[in-house]
Amino acid sequence: MVAWRFHSGRLCLDLMADPPSDAGRLARWLHAVGLVPAGTPLDGVDARWAERFAELARDVDQLVRDQLAGHGRYAGPRLDHLNALAAAPPPAPLAVRGEDGGLVRALAVPPDCGALLAAVARDAVDLLTDPVTLSRLRQCAGEGCRRVYLDTSRGRRRRWCSSEMCGNRERVARHRARTHG
Repeated sequence: MVAWRFHSGRLCLDLMADPPSDAGRLARWLHAVGLVPAGTPLDGVDARWAERFAELARDVDQLVRDQLAGHGRYAGPRLDHLNALAAAPPPAPLAVRGEDGGLVRALAVPPDCGALLAAVARDAVDLLTDPVTLSRLRQCAGEGCRRVYLDTSRGRRRRWCSSEMCGNRERVARHRARTHG
């Protein structure tokens, strides 16, 4: 299982932050973000699936960064591709009895690449078309960090993708500058 320290607040931003490099990594990501319920076999995931998810990650990256830069001009082919993926039906969830008798989520049919891509693409469409959510979109202020997240902090003053990672690095650098400078 993938160890997640960073949660962007949106599925599409999570994909953008951690695009799959191979089938195994994609399968772990699909389970980790909950697109596919735990224990669901992902036998069909292959290099082509990973390529298609990586392409979607590039689309989302370009569209989100255009938004952050205030361009408001979306790259036509990237937006067209996003919309084409979003038009497919997402996976159909079911509530089924688990081993302990409680209800658990399952998929109505085995996971399909197009349906899973549609779920992420629809999340991106929702993000890009919601002015309130867009107003919370931030890029990490950590040196060299390119992660993007939704700032849901109380005062909307969050600066880093992760206080434990980028925030800690900046605090350590400030401390060193004060004590050694």
